[in-house]
Amino acid sequence: MRQVYLAATGMNRGKTTFALGLLAAMLDRGLSTGFMKPVGQRYAIVDETPADEDAILMRSVFAIGDPLEVMSPVHIPRGFTKSFIRGDVVEDLGQRISEAHRRAIEDREALLIEGTGHAGVGSVIGLSNADVAARLGASAVIVSEAGVGRPIDEIVLNRALFARLGVPVVGAVINKVDADAHPSLPDVLRRGLALHDIELLGILPYRPILSNPTLAMLVEQLPGEVLYDGDDMDRAIEHVAIGAMQPRHVLERIGPGSLLIVPGDREDVINATVAANRTQLALDREPRLFDRLRHRSRFGRTPADPAATSLAGMVFSGGYRPSDRDLAAIRASGLFAYLVEEETYQVASEIHDLLVKTHPADSAKIEEIKRLVAEHFDVESLLLRLQPQAGVSGALVGASDAIRRSSVGQTRSGQLVRSGLQRLARGASSIGEAVKGPQDHR
Repeated sequence: MRQVYLAATGMNRGKTTFALGLLAAMLDRGLSTGFMKPVGQRYAIVDETPADEDAILMRSVFAIGDPLEVMSPVHIPRGFTKSFIRGDVVEDLGQRISEAHRRAIEDREALLIEGTGHAGVGSVIGLSNADVAARLGASAVIVSEAGVGRPIDEIVLNRALFARLGVPVVGAVINKVDADAHPSLPDVLRRGLALHDIELLGILPYRPILSNPTLAMLVEQLPGEVLYDGDDMDRAIEHVAIGAMQPRHVLERIGPGSLLIVPGDREDVINATVAANRTQLALDREPRLFDRLRHRSRFGRTPADPAATSLAGMVFSGGYRPSDRDLAAIRASGLFAYLVEEETYQVASEIHDLLVKTHPADSAKIEEIKRLVAEHFDVESLLLRLQPQAGVSGALVGASDAIRRSSVGQTRSGQLVRSGLQRLARGASSIGEAVKGPQDHR
């Protein structure tokens, strides 16, 4: 059957986004396709069953009927790694994954397997992405993000670990590419990877709706207190600014869609920002109001979305709560307001590192993901490289099972070993025809 294992070159590369779009494309082609995330780190409890968040997402979006323990067999809670190293974990987790895999492929034509992070993630417990892909006999696709030298370096590095364990890498995907600003970039990336015998199967363009966190994600991931939830908690944060300067300079650096981080005791910055936001909203609501100022924005930053008129919100750092008068003005202007204990720099760093996750209810976002993958990824080329064949893993398992079943003595076992090795060679040969230069990767 066709199997593909998705790995990324690091965090926030868009692997889950790509997985969702690819699964939709495979199902649209009439392939009975399952989904599996063998090892998960971020999980939730559904009907008393712990499961990775991505497995829950795919099951909900595509109405996959498999039990969650099949789609997400192993999850790593806090403290698990230390317990494993101490020897406190005695269960064979690899066997649990193999059993779930056996159930996931029943009556299926294809299986999409999503890894966790880069090729080496999970090595500490013996379940790196490369280990799991080899165990399941799946070929890999590596997902990276935009750049030139870095994505090529990272893809080549990850391919090396997969190759060490005999896992073919059939191609790569580079995500969040602004091809409009850099029209030559797709060709440069394609040529750069070709120098290492890696095919670039797709370049997914940057879309703010897929890359920017929302206010709800901020509240979910950054501990604090909601002082006012604003008009729309699903509002995307386009830009983050720090209010560490005179008010007029702050206004020059923010605009609709901006999230301003400022200590709650900086009344001058808070008042100027709220007043500018209120005036901007009035100008956009009333075309004839202040007509001579109509085309003069109260802010210095132009938003990516021309329809956006107000700030995304304000985060008050250092644990300093704004005065009651300031809070009343914030609420009256409809601005999201959030209070956190951390200092400004720490808050900005944590917001920068927010994980942008897709939820089943994000219908517009999900449709955009499906469209992007369908238009910018060579699904047919991938499926061609995943044509069912007698792979290395299948040959090894076949030989091993045959030997265990044999009861006719050493001579018969020797014949079976030779037969298994011959099949192994044929499987490796067939992979060699599908993947360029496999000899260089063994």
